[in-house]
Parts: sequence; structure tokens; C-alpha cells
Amino acid sequence: MDKLTEFLSFIFSYCTDFVINLANIFKLSYYEVNFILFCLIYPVLIFGSIGTYIIQKQRLKNIINKNDARNGTNQKL
Repeated sequence: MDKLTEFLSFIFSYCTDFVINLANIFKLSYYEVNFILFCLIYPVLIFGSIGTYIIQKQRLKNIINKNDARNGTNQKL
């Protein structure tokens, strides 16, 4: 359990330092960079991933249905 706590502490420190360095590079505060990352970029990536999954699933379903119609089979996903 000690190793897990040590590892998580290292990850937290690394991520915090990364955000502080980003803040320094872009001349913003830590809180502004944190807001941009976790309130703007992260939700866009999550919803974008979900949207991409839904679109790709629909495309795959259409392709399978076209192939089934050509081959005369009737399989469902």
C-alpha cells in the first residue's frame, strides 16, 4: 500500500508541476490553466470521444447492413 501511495503522490506532484509550468509559459495563473484544462478542454474531449464512438458505431452498422443485403444474410450486431 505504501508503494501505491508513493506512486500516486509522484503522479500528483508531476501533474501539478506540469500545470504550473504551463501557467508560466502562457503567462497565466495556475487557476486559469486549471480552469482551461478541466472545465473547457476535458469536457470537449470526453463528449467528442462519445460522439465519435456513436458515429463510428452507426457507420459500422450501416456497412454491415449493406454487406448483409449483398450477401443475403441477416446478422445483427
